[in-house]
Amino acid sequence: MTGVTANTRFAYAVGDLGINLYFMSAMTFLLIFYTDVFGLSAQVAAWVFLVARVIDAVTDPLMGYLADRTRSRWGKLRPYLLFGPVPLALISLATFTVPDFGDAGKIAWAYVTYILFGIVYTVVTIPYAAMTAVLTDNHHERTKLSTLRMACAFAGGWGVSVGMMPLVGVLGGGAGGWMWTMALFGVAATALLWWTFAGTRERTVAMPAQPISLAEAGRALVTNPPLAVVILVFVLGMLAFTFRQASAPFYFKYNVGREELVSLYFSVTLGVMFLGLVAIPALSARLGKAGAIRVGAVVAMLGGLGFYVTPADNVVMVFVWGALLSLGGAPVAVLGWAMIPDTVEYAQWRTGARADGVIFSTASFFQKMGKALGGWAVAALLAWFGYVANQPQTAESLHGILVLMSICPLLVNVALLGATFLYRLDGKTHEGIVAELRERARA
Repeated sequence: MTGVTANTRFAYAVGDLGINLYFMSAMTFLLIFYTDVFGLSAQVAAWVFLVARVIDAVTDPLMGYLADRTRSRWGKLRPYLLFGPVPLALISLATFTVPDFGDAGKIAWAYVTYILFGIVYTVVTIPYAAMTAVLTDNHHERTKLSTLRMACAFAGGWGVSVGMMPLVGVLGGGAGGWMWTMALFGVAATALLWWTFAGTRERTVAMPAQPISLAEAGRALVTNPPLAVVILVFVLGMLAFTFRQASAPFYFKYNVGREELVSLYFSVTLGVMFLGLVAIPALSARLGKAGAIRVGAVVAMLGGLGFYVTPADNVVMVFVWGALLSLGGAPVAVLGWAMIPDTVEYAQWRTGARADGVIFSTASFFQKMGKALGGWAVAALLAWFGYVANQPQTAESLHGILVLMSICPLLVNVALLGATFLYRLDGKTHEGIVAELRERARA
């Protein structure tokens, strides 16, 4: 098993376009929806984010273990892409709905809907992510597959970031506009995920006939140093992404004073990030996956520093430095997912057990913990800096929003740069592992 046809590659990739209609809606706009539309204080929103996202993360290993033990005529991963999209669309709609309740009822609604959204999102996205490992075992083919997948993911993220606010206005504005926008995203995402289900088939190297045991799953995790490094990379990459995405709507509304620029800003910065995908396979082939992520971290650090020293009224340079921040995040977004399936074969080589679902879900768990920490930190720091929704902000609050947009992602990328030097599973090593696994299978 090596190559993947163009049709299969594209059918797999479009699923992440659908997933990112949800991911980017929650990542970029849910906080400002909670504070400025739903009516929660920043303090309450911070705890909703933390609790819901921690629960979301905790369910990932459980889902991975369930996926590894699933056996059906569609495979072990694809059934979740058939039956999961409709419930995911419905709960996302409820999450972006403002109920006619009192304050306590609305807080309860926010907790319940966002927690359920995270659980159903996990049921769909963990099997989807794990499919990279069962579509091909080729080190470089996985880079191509992940690059196209991330191109579709960025396209979905770009569409949400640019189109969310205009769509809310076109569909009636206010709470109703947000609800109908999410209904539209839900229909589109369901169709795209069903396309992935219909256009892919599961293949793998030396798949065990019986589901793995809990002990085997544990060994696949604890005897896997490359996985630990990738998990650290995932956490840091998600932290940096959360800081710059969640704080941008606040920065343009209050620091710049031109909220209408949010869509244009995301159009430019995510567009630059999208164009940067073209160079990632070549960069990875030349420097290795860890080396390519290292280059991205340096670019993002320069962007964060430039952003911090640029006055908010210098809109052109704000866009330039923001574009560098986003461009620097492209390699980790793509290659993190391309590195995870390599660690699946490493674990199989070390332990004899193939644990695609457990390994992907564990990586996703820690990535979501990074998202939980980042989402909580943005909301908590806003409250600490004295942010009050829909009011003129103090100088301290405005400076805090700037720090969230620039210094926080800069510092995270410093840590990310250091983490890349710990990764040892390069292409040559992985090819040797796959060759040995094939010999074992033939024997």
